[in-house]
Amino acid sequence: MHAATQLIELGAIVLALGLLGAVAVRFSISPIPLYLVAGLAFGSGGILPFGASEEFVSLGAEVGVILLLFTLGLEYTAGELVGTLRTSAPAGLADLVLNAAPGVAVALILDWGTVAAVALGGITYVTSSGITAKVMGDLGWLGNRETPAVLSILVFEDLAMAAYLPILTALLAGASLVAGATTLGIAAATITAILFVALRHGRLVERFVASPTDEVLLLKVLGLTLLVAGLAQQLQVSAAVGAFLVGIALSGPLAHTARDLLAPLRDLFAAVFFVFFGLHTDPGQLPPVLGVAALLAVAGIATKRASGWLAARRAGVAARGRLRAGAALVPRGEFNIVIAGLAVSDGINPRLGPLAAAYVLMLAIAGPLIARGVEPFIRWRGIRPSRTRPGGARRKQDVPPPDDGAADDLDDGQGDLETEVRPPVPGQH
Repeated sequence: MHAATQLIELGAIVLALGLLGAVAVRFSISPIPLYLVAGLAFGSGGILPFGASEEFVSLGAEVGVILLLFTLGLEYTAGELVGTLRTSAPAGLADLVLNAAPGVAVALILDWGTVAAVALGGITYVTSSGITAKVMGDLGWLGNRETPAVLSILVFEDLAMAAYLPILTALLAGASLVAGATTLGIAAATITAILFVALRHGRLVERFVASPTDEVLLLKVLGLTLLVAGLAQQLQVSAAVGAFLVGIALSGPLAHTARDLLAPLRDLFAAVFFVFFGLHTDPGQLPPVLGVAALLAVAGIATKRASGWLAARRAGVAARGRLRAGAALVPRGEFNIVIAGLAVSDGINPRLGPLAAAYVLMLAIAGPLIARGVEPFIRWRGIRPSRTRPGGARRKQDVPPPDDGAADDLDDGQGDLETEVRPPVPGQH
């Protein structure tokens, strides 16, 4: 009877996720807020609480985080990450300070303690690369001049998370300063070793994983990812970071094939993860934190707009592109919930989970809406595309006119407009 109940609950959850995903596609919005709402409905204090399948959902949620981070790592090569660190460090550091500060300040003002401040700072810091990728793709922004600036911020944030998660894990475990430094040292050594292997011996890794059939490749890649993630967690380095680094170690056609094979599994278990987080959030605890969440959301919109503006300005992009870059960085989603999930599981503050859920819900919904409103705002304010200096090169025939937003960002006398190459976007699927 218990097994039958588990199957019924799992079937109901997966079917509900499918229906909610269809709604998200219909209205061109991210499904993450809908998945969180489903978790709130099925969890403790919800309208239809499920309990029999909680153990399976918990394990599925861990797999979801691992696959999210692994496929994110597949988007980059080790060389690209090293190059990004060199070129985008100033804009990335400004993004870190601007967006982590509100979370840290609120936690300290509310007297939640240092560990909660570190966790909430991470929650308010990182952008949802998945939602950002979808928004930019839907709006046709992938070929715009501001896109590399947006990508550089996203890559820098991913690298910052690789250092941040081990630190947070050590703090949550109550480790001493020496133990925390040891954990960070292990994480740094692991990252360095994997980057070295990827840069110097990438062909050996590809030869080991390469398989004659898609079935064998799927089993090898999935097994290797789960194994490394588990070993990383055993060493008190986040399993998510381990999976991310495995993704970085794979490159070329093999990475593209692996991403295509794992995409359905990633989407399924990622959806389970968001539901799992909602299951452990009591809807009755949301109203007391809505005010704080709204203040953080407003601050988050302002600071991400500033981050995007600064990054695009450094890239020589004009005002229209800077506005789009800022709007693209507003959404929060998967990584924010990952951080909140780690903190909630260790019970550092019972209000942190509901606050994070409300915050992510607000910005996962507001982010795409703000992005869609950028072009109408530009037209309303009459912001014109910058022109090249007299005698500059004419616009190429294969570039759309300025009004469509794809070629309006001639830098302010910094050079000529060229046809943009559409780079890969983290999390796009």
